Amino acid sequence: MYYWLIFINRKTNMRTNELGELIAFVAVAEERSFRRAAARLNLTSSTLSHSLRSLEERLGVRLLNRTTRTVSPTAAGMALLDKIAPAFSTISEAVEDVNTFRQHPRGKLRINSPRIAYQMVFAPIFQRFWRDFPDITLEISLNDSFVDIVKEGFDAGIRLRSDIPQDMNAVRVTQDLTAAVYGSPDYFRRFPLPQTPQDLQQHLCIGRREISSGNLYRWEFAKDGKHVAIPVRGPLVLDTVDMMIDVSLQGIGLVYAADSEENRQHVAAGRLVRVLADWSPTVPGFYLYFPGHRQMSAAFKALIAAIRVDTEYELNNR
Repeated sequence: MYYWLIFINRKTNMRTNELGELIAFVAVAEERSFRRAAARLNLTSSTLSHSLRSLEERLGVRLLNRTTRTVSPTAAGMALLDKIAPAFSTISEAVEDVNTFRQHPRGKLRINSPRIAYQMVFAPIFQRFWRDFPDITLEISLNDSFVDIVKEGFDAGIRLRSDIPQDMNAVRVTQDLTAAVYGSPDYFRRFPLPQTPQDLQQHLCIGRREISSGNLYRWEFAKDGKHVAIPVRGPLVLDTVDMMIDVSLQGIGLVYAADSEENRQHVAAGRLVRVLADWSPTVPGFYLYFPGHRQMSAAFKALIAAIRVDTEYELNNR
């Protein structure tokens, strides 16, 4: 962030608190949120609010329009932001370049991830990662719904390749995934086992919405070069895989999920039954994605090196 700006040249005519006010302004103007800006600068929202009031009083002009729900720069605020933000960014990048010479990168990284990706990507590396990089703090937010990582102040997110916006850079962090259909033994005591994907239209299926379009997801299958997408119906539409598995375990309906280690354990323990295994398609796995215009910090590069699967970056190549 902007910790480097506390080191002010003694010859400058700008006081440290004035520069701090400008830092606060840039953060709030870019994030369009006092809460996200406070997290970015590791300050409280009240501190930022006080800094902004002081800056506006000193300049004699309103820089931000504030409502109970939104924050946006005024015309004067945009003019100021356009002038000073590039300078702050240049200095920050220069300091980060120096940080690459450190033996141990440091800093905080905020990552947004689906729950299943957390288990597949982060859980296996924690012990090794913090042994090698004890000065890096990971703040991981688990959310199966789509999140605008730029708007919400995340450094990066993890999603399936098909769900990543086209203007993002992406790095592969899991192998391909195999889809599977599960139901509980109790459910199959009431309904016959489906023999073909078309049979699912006679079953109760737990639905979910596509992240990109908001449409109900059609369950996809493939066998012997034939691909089908089945519209399903059921009593529930949910947006997290954990909830979908939970209600399926209760016998409420069938679930379409990844052939993960956790789900295989449910099958081995007799809590779930997998069906249509010969129709299971393989899809590209999870990718770490991040804005292409942002310089990668040493801490972020260390994280990528720890979790990436491919030997090369996949940048806007989807």
